[in-house]
Amino acid sequence: MKLILNNYAVEQFTANEEDVLRRYFTNLDQPVFALVNLPEVVKGALFARYSRTHKSLRRLFLDEFVDDLDVSGDLSIDATVGLAKAEELYQRVFVEYGDDSVAQLGGVHLACEQASNLLTKVLEWGRLMSYLEQSTRYLSYDTRIEGRYRYHRDPEVLASPLGTRYVGDLDRLFDTYAELVPLMQDFYRTNHAQGNDIGDLAYRQTIRAKSFDAVRGLLPAASLSNVGIYGTGQAYEALLIRMRSHPLPEARSYAGLMLSELRKVIPSFLRRVDIEDRGVAWSKYFEANRNSMRELATQMFAQIDPVPVSEVELIDWDPDGERKMLAAMLYPYSHLPETQLVDLVDNLTSEERINLVRQYVGDRGNRRHRPGRALERLDYRFDVLGDYGGFRDLQRHRLLTIEWQPLTPDHGYEIPEAVNGAGLADRYDGALERSRALYEALLPEFPEQASYAVSMAYRVRYVMQFNAREALHMIELRSQPQGHPNYRRIVQEMYQQIATRAGHQAVAEMFTHVDLTEGEDGRLQAEKALQQRRVTQ
Repeated sequence: MKLILNNYAVEQFTANEEDVLRRYFTNLDQPVFALVNLPEVVKGALFARYSRTHKSLRRLFLDEFVDDLDVSGDLSIDATVGLAKAEELYQRVFVEYGDDSVAQLGGVHLACEQASNLLTKVLEWGRLMSYLEQSTRYLSYDTRIEGRYRYHRDPEVLASPLGTRYVGDLDRLFDTYAELVPLMQDFYRTNHAQGNDIGDLAYRQTIRAKSFDAVRGLLPAASLSNVGIYGTGQAYEALLIRMRSHPLPEARSYAGLMLSELRKVIPSFLRRVDIEDRGVAWSKYFEANRNSMRELATQMFAQIDPVPVSEVELIDWDPDGERKMLAAMLYPYSHLPETQLVDLVDNLTSEERINLVRQYVGDRGNRRHRPGRALERLDYRFDVLGDYGGFRDLQRHRLLTIEWQPLTPDHGYEIPEAVNGAGLADRYDGALERSRALYEALLPEFPEQASYAVSMAYRVRYVMQFNAREALHMIELRSQPQGHPNYRRIVQEMYQQIATRAGHQAVAEMFTHVDLTEGEDGRLQAEKALQQRRVTQ
C-alpha cells in the first residue's frame, strides 16, 4: 500500500519541556500520538479543554496542566514498560483462543491533530468510540501554523500544475473569512446592545461566537481540526482497517501514523491490521465493494438529475410503531408475552395511552432525564439536504445510522441572514464561487481531493435513521437556543414531522425539552449562565 507523506507542521519545545512531555506522550514530533502515564481524569480534562483552544494537546498540557502533576519522578518512565508480559498474555488469549472480546479491555486516548474536515468524518465513523473535535463555533480560523493558514495541503495536488492555484484559492477563502469576522462583530455589537445584566466577558464571547457562526460557511473542507479519540483496541482495529481501504489518500496515510503510535501502547490488539490474510484482506474487501458499487451507481444514474426536495424529509417510519412502543413500556413490568401486550394496548383509549406514556416517562426535570429502552422499539429515517457545517455537528451522534454522499458544490448554498443584514452578501458570494471553481478544476484529475475545496456553506445530502430514544436525545440537545441556526432548523423540522407526518403524538408527548423558538439570543443566554457559574464557583 502506497502511503503519501503529508506536510505536517512540527511543534517546537525547549529541552526542559521535552523532558516532561516524553513521559506522557508517545512522540513529540508527529500529529498523532497517544497519552500514557496520566490519570484518567487528567486525560479526560485535556480532551474536554481541547475543543475550545487553538493550542495543540502537548502545548495545552504544558501551559495548563503540568503544574498540577508531580513530574519529578523517575525519568525512565516509558510507554513500553510492562508491555512484554502483557503482550505475551494477550497473544495467548487473542491468537490461540480467538477471543476478540479481549481487545475490548484495553483503551487508548489518541490525539489526532492537523486532520482535514474530510478526514475527521472518517475518524468519527465508529459507534463504539468517544470523540471530541475542535470547534468552528468558538475558535477563529484565521490563525496560522508556521505562517500558513490551517488547511490540508495534499502532496499529490501540490505537486501537480494545480498546486499553486490550490494554495492561492484556499488562502483567499481564509483571507475573506478573516476580513468578515471583525465586520460581523461590528454588526452584532451595533444590533445587540450589551445591557446591564451581562458582563463584559460574556458579551464579548457572545459576539465572537455569533460572528464565527455567521461566516464559518466560508471555511473549506480542507480546514484542519484536532480530534481527541478514546477507544478500545477492537474499535481502533476496525477504524484502521477501514481507513487503509479509504479512497482519500490523507486517510490512508493517517492510518499509518495512527497504527505506529497505537502499537506503542496496545500492540497485541492491532497485530492483525497489516497481516496479509487478515486485516489486509478485510481492507481489500471494503475497497473492492466500494469500487464495484461506485461503478454500478455511475452506470445507473449518470444521466439522471435529482428532483427538488425539501431540506428535511421523513421518508420511512413504522405506522404501528407507537403500539409496539407502548407494549414495550409494559413488558418488563408484566408476565405476559409481547404479542399479548400489543393486543391489550390496542384496546386502550387515547387518554389511557397518553397516561401510560406519561407514567413511563415520569417527571423529566431536564433533558438529561431520558426514558428507557422501550423507545428503541420504533425507528425514523430522514433524508436531509443541509449545509456541510451543520452536517458536521449532527454526524457526531453515533447511536444511529448515518450515510452521506460526496461533498460537492452541486446542491448550492444559502447566505446567512446576518451576513445579508451586514451588507456582506457580495463578498460571501464571491468566496463561495471561488470555492466552486477550484472544485471543478480539481475534479477531473483529483476526484477524491476535489472536495477539499468545497466550503462548508454548500449543502450535502445525507440520511439519518434513529430510534425514538436517540431522537429524543438528539432533537432536544440540538434544538437548544445556543445551537447553530442551521442544525436547529433541521432537528426542529424532524420533531414536527414525527408529530404530524408520522402522526406519533405519543412520541411527541415525550419531547418536553425541545425548543422550537428562533433562539436569536440563545448564545447570549448561554454565556450569561456560564458567567453565573463562574461567580458561584
